[in-house]
Amino acid sequence: MFGLDKILNGGKLHDTNGLTILAGNSNPELVKEIADLLGKAPGDVLAGRFPEGEIQVQIRENIRGRDVFILQSICTSPNDYLMELLILIDAARRASAKRITAVLPFFGYARQDRKDRPRVPITAKLVANLITTAGAHRVLTMDLHAGQIQGFFDIPVDHLYSINMLGDHMRRKNLQNVVVVSTDVGGIRMARAYASFLNSSFAILDKRRESATQTHVMNIIGDVKGKNVMIVDDMVSTGGSLVEAVHTLKEAGALEVYAVIVHPILAGNAAEKIRDSELSELIVTNSIPLAPESRIQKIKQVSVAPLLADAMLRIHRNESVSSLFSQVRVEA
Repeated sequence: MFGLDKILNGGKLHDTNGLTILAGNSNPELVKEIADLLGKAPGDVLAGRFPEGEIQVQIRENIRGRDVFILQSICTSPNDYLMELLILIDAARRASAKRITAVLPFFGYARQDRKDRPRVPITAKLVANLITTAGAHRVLTMDLHAGQIQGFFDIPVDHLYSINMLGDHMRRKNLQNVVVVSTDVGGIRMARAYASFLNSSFAILDKRRESATQTHVMNIIGDVKGKNVMIVDDMVSTGGSLVEAVHTLKEAGALEVYAVIVHPILAGNAAEKIRDSELSELIVTNSIPLAPESRIQKIKQVSVAPLLADAMLRIHRNESVSSLFSQVRVEA
């Protein structure tokens, strides 16, 4: 793949004249990795607080006529970081940026993407409206909770998948007799894509959702006995459902159980649950920074900076982003 291969081999892509990187406070380590790969220092931004807690933003360099990429994960403190993003977009628009791309490694509020009960909001659509109204011209994001969220925006959306990077990580383990397991029916497409990537079979966990944070595994659709299992999902929050799924799979005769989950929310004592569980390893990306208590031996982080840097460069050059999916397409 153009660009990405060069980045992974330690090269830098310097054709970035006119490109400016701005960022909020949500994921400074990822921002630094992306900036280093592109050979661009992040722009000088003040993103602080007024004494009473209101967010204060100032872009302290000239961005008139620039192609501006604003990096922010809506995570950890999602309300604060969403407001930072919106205010940064507004500031860039008023500073006469030529084009503003909101780069969202993790799109928060994505779980409320439909009316599945009476009198509930579609918050993902609300956030999409806010980002558009603030002045973004396009959005670059990764592994959305639901694909239809792309349609919530009235501006172009480039939706990336981390499957090539996470799949490569698992492939290097040289596991034999692997079965990929989807945590629910909605994740079948992702499970099928990983199964194709690893040339393995796949199975499905039939779950009953009891609340927003609790589920109960009812059945396993497929054969896991005597096999090494790889659970795939887009996010892990409290860890309760994951730990129960691992226990159920082990009871059904699975050998080692790994989990490949893109976005590590890991709220509360999730890391402690994972540490004490039968899970062999949890592989996540750095779309969300790991808290100190989550930096445990069982949790491994794979950087998606090369993927995002490559996509940003392609957008800046008005080149195809879809070619990044030449190896595996999740929609297939």
